[in-house]
Amino acid sequence: MPEVNPALRGALDDRRLSGPIGDLVAGTQDRVLANFAGRIHERDILAVGGGSERAALLFAHGGAKVTAVEPSETTLNRLRHRAAAELVKIEFRLGDPRALSLPDRSFDIAVGLRLLMHTPEWRRYVSELCRVAERLVVLDYFPVMSVSLPGAMVRRVTRTLGGRSATYRVVRHAAIVEALDQSGFSVRSVHRQFVLPYVLHRAIGSRRFTIKSERMLDHLGLLKLLGTPVTLVAERSASLNEPPADGAAWRRH
Repeated sequence: MPEVNPALRGALDDRRLSGPIGDLVAGTQDRVLANFAGRIHERDILAVGGGSERAALLFAHGGAKVTAVEPSETTLNRLRHRAAAELVKIEFRLGDPRALSLPDRSFDIAVGLRLLMHTPEWRRYVSELCRVAERLVVLDYFPVMSVSLPGAMVRRVTRTLGGRSATYRVVRHAAIVEALDQSGFSVRSVHRQFVLPYVLHRAIGSRRFTIKSERMLDHLGLLKLLGTPVTLVAERSASLNEPPADGAAWRRH
């Protein structure tokens, strides 16, 4: 199971997305998810992990048939309450993201946000998202080449010395591409959030500063090189979408 305290995850995400910078990040994430997913009405969409809570609600509001899987009953109940308050229908399941009790290719899209960086055996987690997705997989991660690296190193040292610190993994982009490729998926599009640390943007608390500074850094080519977190959408390889040679029925929407 992920090593983040599930009772705190929802509160931390709410705090992370509060205030003017949080609103900016949340709005950007919604637009990115909508662009990645395309048409969602009546589509079967899987949202895995507490970080995908906003995605589950966003897609449910758009008319998708959403299933939410969470390893924590506490976080699952939190999402149940939010879905009820927002009058949207979501199917809820308790389960391990690394071993989903779901059939192969049972969803058009599988989404897993803010989970890879905390999940032991992250390759199994990526493999499971790909296994249950017919068409697209959306996930995010913190890349090695970014301002996230020092924080990840500090947390690792803290844990090594016996201190308490949640896993905070940084991953090479090539490793993510390789893991997706092994499951028959290829990266279709990538979005990078910030060059400067998010905590700095929150401390300053100015949308104007965040937009102008990140736009300038993007023009300098630094966003493509150092931007974090990275959110990507991967598509099942075309060769794996062909009907079986024996003429057996193939799941289509």
